[in-house]
Amino acid sequence: MQRLVLTNHQSAGDVVMLTAAVRDLHRCYPGQFLTDVRTPFPQLWEHNPDITSLDASDAGTQFIACEYPLIHRSNSAPVHFVQGFMHYLNCILDLRIEVTAFGGAIYLSDEEKTSTSIDALTGGRPYWIVAVGGKHDFTIKWWDWQRYQQVVDHFGAGMLFVQIGRADGYHPALANVIDLRGSTDLRRLIRLVYHAQGVLSPVSFPMHLAAAIEAKPGGPKHRPCVVVAGGREPPHWEAYPHHQFIHTVGALLCCDDGGCWKSRTFPLGDGGDGDLPENLCVDVRGNLPACMDMITAEDVIRRIEMYRRIAA
Repeated sequence: MQRLVLTNHQSAGDVVMLTAAVRDLHRCYPGQFLTDVRTPFPQLWEHNPDITSLDASDAGTQFIACEYPLIHRSNSAPVHFVQGFMHYLNCILDLRIEVTAFGGAIYLSDEEKTSTSIDALTGGRPYWIVAVGGKHDFTIKWWDWQRYQQVVDHFGAGMLFVQIGRADGYHPALANVIDLRGSTDLRRLIRLVYHAQGVLSPVSFPMHLAAAIEAKPGGPKHRPCVVVAGGREPPHWEAYPHHQFIHTVGALLCCDDGGCWKSRTFPLGDGGDGDLPENLCVDVRGNLPACMDMITAEDVIRRIEMYRRIAA
């Protein structure tokens, strides 16, 4: 049996995509591999049935630094992020892993699937998760926080929102929400997503979680998710088929041939590569990239209401 240790030191969303590759490796080659991982987010691997603790010093254990060079073809080829790591493993290991599910593979314990702690937080009311902003080094993904507020205000008392966000990120506070910014570790966030009716997010980790975590019994087969995407990524690389992915690719010259893949709206002066001219937005309107400014609060409200009509 082949022993693999897969490593990756990218963001949490990337690691969610690696969980898909591990799942499909074992589904396509059952009983042929023992697999362990080394990533910055061990909580994403808890309860994963395909992970075996391996001693790195054991002879015959192969370390693979996992990448997804397939992304460089995404503007011109019909490929999705979920294929990225498994395509790389196919090349490295001479395999033919195929996608078996359209999303990552995040597993919950039976206790996490109970709603006791969530009900104590929400009073037993159904809720949507909302993520505003994101990482400081990718400002081009940010939408106007005031437009998020307009969405929350539109639904008023008829819809509860729970706001999340890492303490070290940019996540402006919204009014009239349950504020959990900076207070959710990964396992608590996973539980919150599992019990949520839906997720509102930019292209980010919560979007990938929404697709990677199984839906609760008794509801839709797939968890509703509305994504404010703009024009940075080609939609077929990021979008999940059951999400409402609001993009503007093709509507501007800067993204008329796929995503622009820029990093920042304005330079931050931090010495990072994101400040290089080739990584800066070329069409800024006010404080937003034009592709994000084109998306209105009404656009997002309409997509959420589409889901609510189905659930009614």
